[in-house]
Amino acid sequence: QVQLVESGGGLVQPGGSLRLSCAASGSIASINYMAWYRQAPGNQRELVARITSGGNTVYADSVKGRFTISKDNAKNTVYLQMNSLKPEDTAVYYCLIQVIVNRVHVYDYWGQGTQVTVSS
Repeated sequence: QVQLVESGGGLVQPGGSLRLSCAASGSIASINYMAWYRQAPGNQRELVARITSGGNTVYADSVKGRFTISKDNAKNTVYLQMNSLKPEDTAVYYCLIQVIVNRVHVYDYWGQGTQVTVSS
């Protein structure tokens, strides 16, 4: 059983910063990658950032230069540092940890979601 717990969301003014955290507990043998997604009301869930087990990163064009994804392998934790926040960043943010299962399959574990609101 794997459990993901997110924290760090809240209300911030445009131009401000937040850092999200997602900590995984339980039995995790091998992680394929970790990622952050977000979903605003009426919108599709979209990939924000992803980091592989080797540390390679990808970002949505809309957040490049403003957001940074990182991880702490010892703590099985992934972070999302968000700077220069804009109102259009407002959404529920979900973390994802994809693990390798029985050597031939992968399985996605999702966090509960944390609300980020950017407003003046």
